[in-house]
Amino acid sequence: MQTNLAPEFQSTPEGREAEEILRRCVHCGFCTATCPTYQLLGDELDGPRGRIYLIKQVLEGATPTASTQLHLDRCLTCRNCESTCPSGVQYGNLLEIGRNIVEAKVERPRQQRALRWLLKEGLTSPLFKPAMKLGQALRPLVPAALKDKLPAKAPARAHDWPTRSHKRKVLMLLGCVQPAMMPNINSATARVLDAAGIQTLVADGAGCCGAIRSHLSDQAGGLADMRRNIDAWWPLVEGLTGAGKVEALVMNASGCGVTVKEYGHALAHDPDYRDKAQRISALTRDLSELLPELVAPLKARLKTKAHPKLAYHPPCTLQHGQQLRGGLEGALRELGFTIDLAPSDSHLCCGSAGTYSVLQPELSKQLRDRKLKALAPLQADTIVSANIGCIQHLQGGCSTPVRHWVEVLDEALG
Repeated sequence: MQTNLAPEFQSTPEGREAEEILRRCVHCGFCTATCPTYQLLGDELDGPRGRIYLIKQVLEGATPTASTQLHLDRCLTCRNCESTCPSGVQYGNLLEIGRNIVEAKVERPRQQRALRWLLKEGLTSPLFKPAMKLGQALRPLVPAALKDKLPAKAPARAHDWPTRSHKRKVLMLLGCVQPAMMPNINSATARVLDAAGIQTLVADGAGCCGAIRSHLSDQAGGLADMRRNIDAWWPLVEGLTGAGKVEALVMNASGCGVTVKEYGHALAHDPDYRDKAQRISALTRDLSELLPELVAPLKARLKTKAHPKLAYHPPCTLQHGQQLRGGLEGALRELGFTIDLAPSDSHLCCGSAGTYSVLQPELSKQLRDRKLKALAPLQADTIVSANIGCIQHLQGGCSTPVRHWVEVLDEALG
């Protein structure tokens, strides 16, 4: 795609990156066929190709409008289009550049600004945990629109963290909302790794991976979160503490994982953090990437013979963002589980997409209902996924238990 950048973007890193991405696009439209929002709305501007044209126009000097912003807002950033694209167009990076430019040029209505501020500050605040506990205690009084966002109280086992020391050590990010909403995911991860002879370490100074602020067009805030995490992790990465050196940075929320794997790209122009960010990205592994090598030691410790029948929803951040497919299902089958993908639309987004379910509730619920309908023929005992956002979003629309796969494995290990 031929592009003529406006003077204000010609000398910027963002402008040069956007131009390079745009030149890869050949207008084929394969991306449109796999775009969830295009399938729902049928509008070219609500598909990747249309949004690419909107961003191109802005980069060439056109004045963006509230309509431009709306079409970009409606994108889930599921990156299904990247899996489909034969030309390797890095749509996710282009969308982030376009959104940041439009955000600076189009003033949002006051209500939108307030909600977006509340999300990026509230979800990453220390006050989120007590607020979540209060909401759970007062659940019958909570408005229906918010009940879907409130998980059940965590089991007592959620606070049972292994205490054994192992030669093999990994570092894990607890996340910003996960410790308050579903703490058992983190402790189950530590217990499963402990059963395989791996010790899980946590850096107290780490917090939100940066995705929330970045996806809400607070670029500076997102980068600040990333730098803070690198500073917190670096002593353990370099083996500068008494705990020893870690072999990997493990993520059990695929949304955080895809973000941390891209720290090297996000901080490429920061001379103080560029090299460290690349090192962190190279060390980062989704938990499922470790699972195949853990099958043998875990199989010897499995205590439960009758496993629940599982339906697996692969998060977009895992199958499209990290391009990880098949490994999790294969390893769990080796461990004796029956696990299957939906017979149709397993590649499509469930509608959670970080804060999308709050900002675009109507589209989000349509996609959720579509996903649950696709999973229904499996008649599973439990639906499993690999990202807290997907788990809570799907649970809000069905009575079948929806859990992280590591929780199910942890229970089977006893």
